[in-house]
Amino acid sequence: MLAACEYVRYLEASQSADRAYWCKLAYQMAYPVLSNMSKGELQKNMLVEVSPNWDGRDKRVTYMETFGRLMAGIAPWLTLPDDDTEEGKMRKELREMALKSYANAVDPQSPDYLLWRGHGQALVDAAYIAESFLRAYEQLWLPLDETTKKRYVEEFQQLRRVDPPYTNWLLFSSTIESFLAKAGASFDEYRVNSAIRKVEEWYTGDGWYADGPSFAFDYYSSYVFHPMYLETLQAMKDAKVYTRIAYGKYYDRALKRAQKFSLILERFISPEGTFPVFGRSIPYRMATMQPLALMAWYQELPAGVTNAQVRCALTAVMKRMFASGHNFNEGGFLTIGFTGRQPNVADWYTNNGSLYMTSLSFLPLGLPASHPFWTDAPQEWTSVRAWGEKPFPKDHHWKDEIRTWDLF
Repeated sequence: MLAACEYVRYLEASQSADRAYWCKLAYQMAYPVLSNMSKGELQKNMLVEVSPNWDGRDKRVTYMETFGRLMAGIAPWLTLPDDDTEEGKMRKELREMALKSYANAVDPQSPDYLLWRGHGQALVDAAYIAESFLRAYEQLWLPLDETTKKRYVEEFQQLRRVDPPYTNWLLFSSTIESFLAKAGASFDEYRVNSAIRKVEEWYTGDGWYADGPSFAFDYYSSYVFHPMYLETLQAMKDAKVYTRIAYGKYYDRALKRAQKFSLILERFISPEGTFPVFGRSIPYRMATMQPLALMAWYQELPAGVTNAQVRCALTAVMKRMFASGHNFNEGGFLTIGFTGRQPNVADWYTNNGSLYMTSLSFLPLGLPASHPFWTDAPQEWTSVRAWGEKPFPKDHHWKDEIRTWDLF
């Protein structure tokens, strides 16, 4: 009996340690950004890095990339209520700094007013800011003062000047416009519905989207397609907008595709806590796992994939990737690389603000510490079982089962 009790205590400690590790890593990533930006000092103090083959654009795009992508990742965590735990104090501190940072981001008199105008990249990172509002609407959007809200609406609407290429960029437009719809502001229905129609054309099957007319074998189904497509559709549902698109049916179908893709991502994670490195934008690090994290946060993991195995698999990847401590530069900001400093893997558009995409793996922190994702006993993930000569579920082809007739 004593041995059994000790084992239970060991398991409980292990589960608690997983969440504590995630929180510590998220805080380490967020604090240098928000502590500076809340005081209007991010642009003064951030140690900026750009790709060796940087295309020459204004380096100030770095700050919007940093803020928008970070907030999209930690927003679910900041939705949890305040408490007196160590985690609760971290969360409250970050939320308070985030709200001040949101105000500075659109205040023309602030030294940290972001580069909203004069370039096309703003569309991309404004979409991540809009996504953060969608992920924590009551905690991060509603508390903003009316002047700040008005400024965001104006900044979002003026981005209609950007003509997005026929790639994942269409979803940046639809995310912004669907947020405006949810917020009760004037929105462009065409930018939403045309994005939806193109995404449907680009679905290749088994959870994969092509990034435009031709398929590219990369992780953009993770970085953009699954999350922003679902969030566009959900926001339009929330806004109770009625058009030729049946947003509810589209959402249900897109959710099934995201579940299939999350199943693939879980199987990508090796017994050693690694995953395949391919495609562009690989310095986004753990953003590759965003759909898996999203399905866990939504409590919509596919059959055969459990909370515990996802927690254990993602924790293993985080520890493998961040254990060395070399992913941060001397200023405490993320450095260009995949594991550690590897500037040669950067693309021409990469700066170290781009890398805050990795925070998108933190979405399950939006589940309370009492949720089974955090409390269930540790469990081996699929590749551990497969390579350990243990039973594991076989994979199979998934077909769309939900049909819509409003595409034409």
